[in-house]
Amino acid sequence: APPSARLPRKLAVLSRLLAVIAVALLAIAARPAPRQSATTPRQRYLSPIEVAITPDGRLLYVVCQDSDEVRVVEVASGKLIKAVPVGHVPRAISLSADTKTLFITNAWSDTVSVVDTTTLEVVRTLPTGFEPSGVVFDSRAKALYVANRLSNDISVIDFKTGRETKRLLAGRGASYLSLSPDGKFVYCTHVYPNPGAFRSQPQSEITVIDTNTQTVVERKPLHNVAGAFHLATSADGKLSVLAQLRPKNLIPLAHVEHGWVFGDSLTLFGSDVRGMVQIPLDELDRYYALPWAVAITPEKSKLFLTTAGAQSVTVIDVPRLLETVRSRRQPFVNDLSASADYVSSRIPVGHNPRGVVLSPDGKRLYVANRLDDTISVIDTNAEKVISILDLGGPKEVNALRRGERLFYTAEFAFQGGFGCSNCHIDSTIDGLEWDLEPDGFGKDIVDNRSLENLAGTEPFKWNGGNPDMPTECGPRTEKYFFRSQSFNSQQLTDLVTFVYSLPYRPNRYRLPNDDLSPAQERGKAIFERTKAKNGAEIPEANQCTYCHSGPKYTNQKQVDIGSAKATDRSPVTDVPQLANVAYSAPYLHDGSARSLEEIWTVFNPRDTHGVTNDLTKDELNDLIEYLKTL
Repeated sequence: APPSARLPRKLAVLSRLLAVIAVALLAIAARPAPRQSATTPRQRYLSPIEVAITPDGRLLYVVCQDSDEVRVVEVASGKLIKAVPVGHVPRAISLSADTKTLFITNAWSDTVSVVDTTTLEVVRTLPTGFEPSGVVFDSRAKALYVANRLSNDISVIDFKTGRETKRLLAGRGASYLSLSPDGKFVYCTHVYPNPGAFRSQPQSEITVIDTNTQTVVERKPLHNVAGAFHLATSADGKLSVLAQLRPKNLIPLAHVEHGWVFGDSLTLFGSDVRGMVQIPLDELDRYYALPWAVAITPEKSKLFLTTAGAQSVTVIDVPRLLETVRSRRQPFVNDLSASADYVSSRIPVGHNPRGVVLSPDGKRLYVANRLDDTISVIDTNAEKVISILDLGGPKEVNALRRGERLFYTAEFAFQGGFGCSNCHIDSTIDGLEWDLEPDGFGKDIVDNRSLENLAGTEPFKWNGGNPDMPTECGPRTEKYFFRSQSFNSQQLTDLVTFVYSLPYRPNRYRLPNDDLSPAQERGKAIFERTKAKNGAEIPEANQCTYCHSGPKYTNQKQVDIGSAKATDRSPVTDVPQLANVAYSAPYLHDGSARSLEEIWTVFNPRDTHGVTNDLTKDELNDLIEYLKTL
């Protein structure tokens, strides 16, 4: 070839070599920060996540997730009255109508703490389902409703006896509850989508409970929604508003700069609007990531919404919003010019704003800044922060806290579109499959993997292409995900430190003392067997314990288990860890198996993913019961 033809090829090779060197150097620089020494007190941040207020506006009750307590704050002075210890990882709060009792869900204790507001002491602890999140109290029936995120249901608890009287089926990831102003209905929303057909638009729901009969009377469909958070209803009961995410997971992420990855939006329903109406919150050149909590002023003039990834509160003019909705004849949730018609302001607040509450007169809005340990106080008329209440957390911001802030912000993505926590809601999963990299339309579809206790499970990506976490979260994220200048080496170190610090959630399927039930014992024998039922030896590489070995049940290798699809460029996949596998549906590298059972009943016809075709239905159930304990 002539020199003029060889030169571009040499430059291309040199460019690729320099890129590899740059990635390697950044990965070397970005190592997790050293653990705090035994002699150095570990920072115990508060992480306020939800807030309630007394009817006279005198006291705030603040749920502090990381310090396992409720802090009682005097509004006028900002003085801390008392810190009330509750269960582990408290998540939600409800104040009884007579103001005598507080109810706090403890997500990792599977309980509700009942607090006497006179003594500010826990007087009872009530058992619930798996990972209780939202809670409301029906004062008329003296019944407590609790949304259980991991058991996908709602506990109905008789307050007098403290016993659960019913368990109502909800959607997947039941998390937030809201009581209608007339007390007739409880609305439940869900952080994960319901199981659906592979590569179909995600679907969620609002589960509606009649408080008179304590039964589910309706499931309001939420189309193309995965991630539905708080819901609020106006005082007149005519307008309900839900904060939600609309993921664009069916198109390649290569088009971040041409469209968007998530639609930050609201669903409206009630007699003020026709049916269920979805509206956009984003703008043409800026996104407001992770809409979370909603509050509507008593006279229904304004709506306030925390956008947890954008460190802001969005203010919506309700009359203008309703005028826009009524004048539009066609759906407009994808029209990013529409928000200019009804958004009146965006108010900067602290890091990762979550729960909000209005003062009884509607003149003040209190915003829980989860990663600042503060409460922003907003003048709702002037639409600006007028003061900040310091809840008394540590003032030093260490590597873990810096990394957590990076994980939960969307500021690094193109036009602030999304962050790590969009796909890993509350540092977990989103229940979706994604087409992530520019490898062709519909190629290499991947399931979103859990982040629990990742150290020792390297390499990462479903094909094992990223040798360590700095590579996973560094240049690859900048190039393929954020499409914008991303983390520097110190920030990447902090982020990796935080991700590696994420622990396992409690496993609810294990018996006390790690004993196994008879079904789990039988399943363990199947998991560890070396021979098929006909006596034939199972090849070592096809035995469950060969790939799923070690303390985290992965040999950290890449294998072909026969699950490849026409969309996969290679049949080889990374062996996933199995700890807490019960919580991370869907399954397989591309999320095509909706349940653990489908891994073998649908996607293992030739016994290439372990020998399972000789198992009866009951034996397969036993195997699954054992896997849930891991």
